[in-house]
Amino acid sequence: MTRQVRDANGRLWTLDGTLEWRTPATEDDFEHDVAAGYLPGVFMLVLIAVLAIVLVTWMPADVVVPGWLVLLLLLVALFFPARWALRRPWTLTAETGDDGDGEPVERWVGTVRGYFNARGEIAQIAKNLQRDAMPGWESVLKPVE
Repeated sequence: MTRQVRDANGRLWTLDGTLEWRTPATEDDFEHDVAAGYLPGVFMLVLIAVLAIVLVTWMPADVVVPGWLVLLLLLVALFFPARWALRRPWTLTAETGDDGDGEPVERWVGTVRGYFNARGEIAQIAKNLQRDAMPGWESVLKPVE
């Protein structure tokens, strides 16, 4: 998600949002950074699949399963993966200028959780740039040296 905005002083800013597949480690999260990896999640998926197969194979032949029940179970099964995908962290950057070597003169970086929050934050940063010529101190973006 990339957007170019001209600020109040006439400088051209590039706003960029990048999806992060891993949650970035920060000093606030350091104590909770001990994870068991992907093995428990894979184990639970395999266990659910085995239980579903056993349920279907042991079902008597005269049992009629309504279509709405199958659809409801499918929606419940897809809820958590969809929630996980929509709540991934996004790294937002705002850059302007060029020092001759291709590096930005001014760069602001921040992280926000969720696709819709990232879109809203980029829209707010664009408004701040057009009004104040800087991303804003209240936003998630902080200047990077």
